[in-house]
This record gives sequence, structure tokens and C-alpha cells, in this order.
Amino acid sequence: MIGKDSMSSFQIDIERLPFQFPTHLHPPAFWEALGRVVATFGFLEETLGKAIFSFTATRPYPDTEIQAAYEKWLPTLQRALSDPLGGLIDSFGKAVRENPNATISDLEELLDDLRKASAMRNVLCHGSWNRRPDDHGRSLPLFVNKNNEIFETPIDLGFLIQMQEGTTQLACAVVNTVTHMGFQFPGSNGPGNPILEPQRRI
Repeated sequence: MIGKDSMSSFQIDIERLPFQFPTHLHPPAFWEALGRVVATFGFLEETLGKAIFSFTATRPYPDTEIQAAYEKWLPTLQRALSDPLGGLIDSFGKAVRENPNATISDLEELLDDLRKASAMRNVLCHGSWNRRPDDHGRSLPLFVNKNNEIFETPIDLGFLIQMQEGTTQLACAVVNTVTHMGFQFPGSNGPGNPILEPQRRI
């Protein structure tokens, strides 16, 4: 056992760290692509929140259930603003299933694709990227999920670009679930009937 008196103390010489440490091992294009993927996942989360609002706001209720439904609606919308992606996917699926006017025919397939993307989102957003890329520009982030599974697939610039494009397509598919019913997607100036009429200023 090492005695306390024999121990020396040390500190990092911050002035000698490489420029932009610990992100200095990857080229700027890699970080740009990773940042764009992360931002696109944020857009997907916002889109799911708006879709949840759309399906819950347009769901018909019997007169006797309107008050109770209204009281449950605000907490649903609050969760849509704060839930992580996995929770938003579950809430979106529930909202679509409970709206008899929903017209999407491949909901389960879309939900499956969203869940697969969510698993990658956790790797990309929460992994540690401080390992040097290999000779092919591939980087292996350190990431362990809740099941203690270690992520073992090296990621390169092409993968990040493809992931960003795929996430954009998923967000568009979520928008389509609303607009296909004839409603304007909230926050857009696209076609369709507005779910809430804008208030006129006096």
C-alpha cells in the first residue's frame, strides 16, 4: 500500500494543451457534420412535439369527455416540450393511434425507424470522441447504453452526412402524418387548414 507521505500531486498544464483540445484530433469537416446531425435531431424532437400537439388537438371527443380531455391536454403538451426523443416517439405513436382521423398507413414502420434513429442519436450526442481517427478517417466513440452494451462501429464523415439526411427524412415523414389529414403543420406556412386560428390584434 502506498503511504500518503510518498505521494506527489500533479496538475494539468492547461497552457500546453493542443489548440481546441479535446476536439483537436478530428478535422473541422467531421465536427461540422456531427454538429449538423445533433441539430437535426433537435429539429426532429421539435417536429414530434408539434405533431403530438396536432393529433391531440384534432382528436374528436364526446361532449361528456371534453372537460376531462382538456385537463389532461396541458400536461401532455408540457411533456412534448421536455421529453427526450424516446419519450416523444412513444407519445407520438399514442397520439396517432388515439386519433380516428389519422390517415397514416405505416405507423409501426415509422415508429420503428424513429426508434432506430433515437438509438444512434444517443451515441452521437452522448459518446466521447477523444480517440484518434484511424487511417480511413473513422472514429470510434466511447458509448455504453443502459443495457451495458458497448458501441463498436467506427463512424466516418460519410456516415454522419447520411445520418443527417436520414434524420431530415424522418422529420418530414412526421410532418406528413399531419398534413396528409389536411391540416397545416404548426409553425409552418404550408398548405392545409390551421389547427389554431391566429388571434387578431386590435
